[in-house]
Amino acid sequence: MMKKNTFGFVALMLLFVLVLSACGSAQPKQTAATESAVETAAEPAASEPAAAEETASGTVTYESETGPVEIPANPTRIVALANAPNVLSLGVTPVGVDQWTGANPLFTDKLKDVAVVSEEQPETVAAQTPDLIIAGSHMKNLDQLSKIAPTVVYTWGKLNYLDQQVEIGKLLGKEAEAQAWVDDFSKRASAVGEQIKAKYGDEVTVSVIEIDGKSVYLMGDSWARGTEIVYQAMGLKMPEKVQEAVKAEGYYSLSLEVLPEYLGDFVLVSRKLDASDEVIGSEVWNQVPAVKEGHVIEFESRASSYSDPTTLENLLGIFEKGFLEDSK
Repeated sequence: MMKKNTFGFVALMLLFVLVLSACGSAQPKQTAATESAVETAAEPAASEPAAAEETASGTVTYESETGPVEIPANPTRIVALANAPNVLSLGVTPVGVDQWTGANPLFTDKLKDVAVVSEEQPETVAAQTPDLIIAGSHMKNLDQLSKIAPTVVYTWGKLNYLDQQVEIGKLLGKEAEAQAWVDDFSKRASAVGEQIKAKYGDEVTVSVIEIDGKSVYLMGDSWARGTEIVYQAMGLKMPEKVQEAVKAEGYYSLSLEVLPEYLGDFVLVSRKLDASDEVIGSEVWNQVPAVKEGHVIEFESRASSYSDPTTLENLLGIFEKGFLEDSK
């Protein structure tokens, strides 16, 4: 029987809220090589519309979702409690990040000397003497944080994943660079999607799931784990039963027994690759047609829980290989 709002599901959702401030999106919108392209994209031209109005004091007024915020024109000590991967993808290294970004293997090298901080302990943020704080609207102690340094707040899901990157670019004076990546990534991902449909047919279906021990979660089209790539950028189809299941909340928890009913021609699996679970290897799992056909693409959950350029570039490479090179 399907299970919804179980204790394990609630725990996962708490994790989603903490780690997905920058991932996921409401609607459509590295590898070393792609990272280099992102970091060397064109800087904003002087003739482009300014994202903020510069003042004589060396600050600019950033129009945030909560109203105007006066921030440094060139912030050098950023604490990113939210959207840290977006910041890092623009070649900017914060002085403090949240624990989930700190544990993300895609950013290990970039964060060697960066403090892990928490909004629940404002003193850890203050210790970094930030000149700009980026936070999520769901976070605690926002008033205290704003007394430490100018604080810009984003609501997860208010902007789609591509617009969110452009908005972070505006905040950091790198809007043109961010937009250049958006345009380029969208074209490349769409092209891969066309190749996949040419190989397997326009009606090929894809299910994206996350496995955590005994728990299995279906993902909608904007819950990170590569969902924005396959459903939005590539234009691949979600099985109708999955569409119905995730329609209300964007995700769905279900039991192993009914899992096969929700799996399409391809199954993308987000899980901790160095941990065992009871789903992979089970008799039920091994009877799934996609599993028998070798149409399963697995990837590390700790490196797929955001929707920033670095994460998306990494997953695009995995998906391109999995769909076009490794599959039968």
